[in-house]
Amino acid sequence: MPRVLRIINRFNLGGPTYNAGYLTKYLSPEFETKLIGGPNEESEADSLFILDSLGVEGEILPRMRRSINPLNDFLTLLEIIRIIRNYKPQIVHTHASKAGTLGRLAAWLCGVPVIVHTFHGHVFHSYFSSLKTNIFKQIEQFLARRSHAIIVISHGQKKELCEIHKIVPEHKAHVIPLGFDLSRFYHISEEQRKTFRSHYHIAENEVLIVIVGRLAPVKNHNMFLRVAKLVKEELHSSICRFMIVGDGETRKECLSKTAKLNLLVSTPENPNRRADVIFTSWIREVENVYAGADISVLTSFNEGTPVSIIESLASGVPVVTTNVGGISDIITNGHEGFLTEVDNDREFADKLIELIQSPEKRRAMGQAGRKSVETRFDFRRLVTDVINLYTNLLETSVKNSQTR
Repeated sequence: MPRVLRIINRFNLGGPTYNAGYLTKYLSPEFETKLIGGPNEESEADSLFILDSLGVEGEILPRMRRSINPLNDFLTLLEIIRIIRNYKPQIVHTHASKAGTLGRLAAWLCGVPVIVHTFHGHVFHSYFSSLKTNIFKQIEQFLARRSHAIIVISHGQKKELCEIHKIVPEHKAHVIPLGFDLSRFYHISEEQRKTFRSHYHIAENEVLIVIVGRLAPVKNHNMFLRVAKLVKEELHSSICRFMIVGDGETRKECLSKTAKLNLLVSTPENPNRRADVIFTSWIREVENVYAGADISVLTSFNEGTPVSIIESLASGVPVVTTNVGGISDIITNGHEGFLTEVDNDREFADKLIELIQSPEKRRAMGQAGRKSVETRFDFRRLVTDVINLYTNLLETSVKNSQTR
């Protein structure tokens, strides 16, 4: 049975943990898998409960952190090399940037037969200065040459990585969308909706707009708050409420921005029944959020394939989002929701108001969204796609070794 060493950046709440967890669990019996990764940051919710629910164990590498630290990164590289030498995998598969850098370098140094990397997103715009971005591009180009396959999670992402940023040669890029067990979102009950809205004092005649995800600069929550102000002013009523689900490094900045916009705020520490914007922090049972929501939004500068959009559509909740990364592979403008330009507050607010004022359109888009994700983002399709890729790569590796 071929062995796979799977390495993720860190065990924080998000798409990579789900992806790695499902692959670790369901690739068996064809493949044996060992899963390792760094710890979550203090401002992030950990995702070990996801692995627990799957019966999967993940080994934490304490020094593998999000920030660049030459000593910690070098020691982590040595630790991964030690694991590779002991575990002797035929495949090393890394997920996201830090794991991809250290894991692929270790695998290459150890002569692992097959090296695979998944880009869940990328940092080639909206993260760093142009100097840092160029350095990261050169590192990724170097690592791509030493990888046998690169998994991209959408056709939009493939275009960015192969054509625009020229990180990956096209023959190495394989489009394999994310996969999830979405059953808990398909069976949301009216009782869940009532309970969630009652907890946050949302009246039944109020439209609840939610944004779900970590609070970080790339997520552009300032745009969300500016749009909330525009919508509240234009509608001249308390017909809608706004909710930020998640936490992270920009929380204080978001709270300050909310105050500057003269929007009433509610937090777990200082609840306010009539708040315009409700900060909830992390909520593990995110299906309850979508049970209570009427519209889901995303205002990011950069994305891969956002899990929040997939979960929202599976719940029958329409989406208004900036058109970045692989989002246009999920949303057809005007069908499951609306796509807008980044930082175009007026366009975003207009689309949001259109949905707020039309329950029929929300219902139709929600139904279309649920239908569109049912098979495309199922974890069983993900597992089958990855098994096929691994099998082909191993066969090629054997043929190449025989001709040397």
